Amino acid sequence: MSYKNLLVAVDLSNESDKIIERAIELSGNQVDRLTLVHVVEPVAAAYPIDAYAINMTKLQEEAMAIAAQRLASFGEKHGIASDRQLVLAGAAATEVRSKAEEMNADLIVIGSHGTTGWKLLLGSTANKVLHGASCDIMTVRVGKLH
Repeated sequence: MSYKNLLVAVDLSNESDKIIERAIELSGNQVDRLTLVHVVEPVAAAYPIDAYAINMTKLQEEAMAIAAQRLASFGEKHGIASDRQLVLAGAAATEVRSKAEEMNADLIVIGSHGTTGWKLLLGSTANKVLHGASCDIMTVRVGKLH
């Protein structure tokens, strides 16, 4: 079975290639069925509350611009049209589920790391997407296997 409307969530790490390659297979090698999504977490969440002197809005805009450039380069490498590349701001799992529902995706493709140490935290995004998603989800194992 090939899917017709796939949302592919990538973190733009080196492992994102593995995720997009699997998504391309699942689409029947029809990249026009894929929509790439990268979510930039709120910059303010990375700073302590007393960092009020920092212009968080400017930092967030810069983070979004850098992410958009990186996603454009990644998308071009894999033949994904620019109008099918989205950079969103917010909590990754929430934004991915929301966008999938909005675009009536029939599959979300996302990477999942191992379950030890800091990788547990990264893998939790895939787990959070799973709970509450309204379509199929394919998790692609990325990172080192233990």
